[in-house]
Amino acid sequence: MKKLIVVDNPRKIKLDVEGADIISAKNYLTTPDYARLTNVRVFNLCREYTYLSKGYYVSLLAEARKHKVIPNVKTLQDIKAPALVRVLSEDLDDLIQQSLHRIRSDEFQLSIYFGENVAKHYLKLSQALYRQFQAPLLRARFVFQKRWILQGVRAIGMSEIPEDHLSFLQAAAVRYFNKTRYDTARNNTSAYDLAILVNPEEPVPPSDKKALTRFAEAAQKEGFSVEFITRDDYPRVAEFDALFIRETTAVNHHTYRFARRAQSEGLAVIDDPDSILRCTNKVYLAELLQRAKLPTPKTVIVHADNRRQVLSQLGLPCVLKLPDGSSSRGVMKAETPEEFYHKIKEMLSASDLVIAQEYMPTDFDWRIGILNGQPLFACKYYMAKGHWQIYNWGARPADNTGAYDVLPVEDVPPAVIETALKAAHLIGNGLYGVDLKEVDGQVYLIEVNDNPSIESDVEDRVLGEELYTTIIRTLKQRLEKVRDIRHGA
Repeated sequence: MKKLIVVDNPRKIKLDVEGADIISAKNYLTTPDYARLTNVRVFNLCREYTYLSKGYYVSLLAEARKHKVIPNVKTLQDIKAPALVRVLSEDLDDLIQQSLHRIRSDEFQLSIYFGENVAKHYLKLSQALYRQFQAPLLRARFVFQKRWILQGVRAIGMSEIPEDHLSFLQAAAVRYFNKTRYDTARNNTSAYDLAILVNPEEPVPPSDKKALTRFAEAAQKEGFSVEFITRDDYPRVAEFDALFIRETTAVNHHTYRFARRAQSEGLAVIDDPDSILRCTNKVYLAELLQRAKLPTPKTVIVHADNRRQVLSQLGLPCVLKLPDGSSSRGVMKAETPEEFYHKIKEMLSASDLVIAQEYMPTDFDWRIGILNGQPLFACKYYMAKGHWQIYNWGARPADNTGAYDVLPVEDVPPAVIETALKAAHLIGNGLYGVDLKEVDGQVYLIEVNDNPSIESDVEDRVLGEELYTTIIRTLKQRLEKVRDIRHGA
């Protein structure tokens, strides 16, 4: 397996690792040769992993390219949530107390280089933390409050390593990169109370009140007790057996933290954190669909160095998309060169990478609902009145959405269903809404959404109660499957 060590500036890195290439984040993100590589392990040592930074995108696109990457995006999000860090470290409490009992101060920082520390006394703790929070270079902060508590963990860059640690770092790196297998943290699962996460203040939630009531009724018939929870209930996640998220999701958001916490506590969860990570970033989706050779509008991933070439590839008008926009927000149409350069400059100030696509006008978009790899519902969403999108947030409420048709799945053109299923399969086995266009008999994928809209008298128009029951029953089956495994059935 080829090994790539990705850093900000290779000339400043004092590492010599046989069998591994040290390359820049810029090259990894923008050079087509790296996107085409297979059987690759990527070690992301960028100095910054903040959301939508180059370091973040190295891990995100590595996953889209099916490269094995450390740290992965899930880890980058985990270590940003102090409450989640403490939850994930609870199993390590005895080891933490044993390892730190000689320290007399009220605070202690542990630097972990490739799963090791310069002091052998902290080796077991360093290895355990690495297994839980997989990043090559970590710094853990502990505070003493009657007992030692892990207050936080963060991934660090090479620039933060003291000079007198560099020789140890080199030796640890050699040991680390000579490994053929890299440990992964395991999730525990158990199973029958259902929490449905909602935001009562959300202007356009994925499910209206009537649909939420139908979900609750279906769950009760399947043997769940049901409670609607909000972001304030984060500390209570472990009280439940299953979590169903009915609030618009995002990565840099409490909905992701709920999903990740639920997964770490062993709950059955929809939307699962992997689906949130993969669906809510359009750069990831663009790379994923392109590598799978699925039909999409002509697409360019735009960065600071190639924005001058975009118009020659796509022409005008073209569509610009922020990576994490939802419900048509963060999506703009540029009709002139001046408009394009103005909008792309604004977008690149918010994200190092932006999506540009050819403009492909249609009267409607298909939305195919998919659950567990099977089609669940099918809708035609028509464009808002006088607008080129389904939503027109600048219009008055009566005109800001278009009409819709709901069809039995068997009445949908087979090519639409087949393409939607292929796209959803790339993401996982969760609940997805796949958006597609038909132009001159050809089907084009637009995106895959986790957390699709399910509103009363819209998406449920064909299946009725069966739609809600099917989704709830899926959560129940996942719980029962884990229970059977635990009991040796």
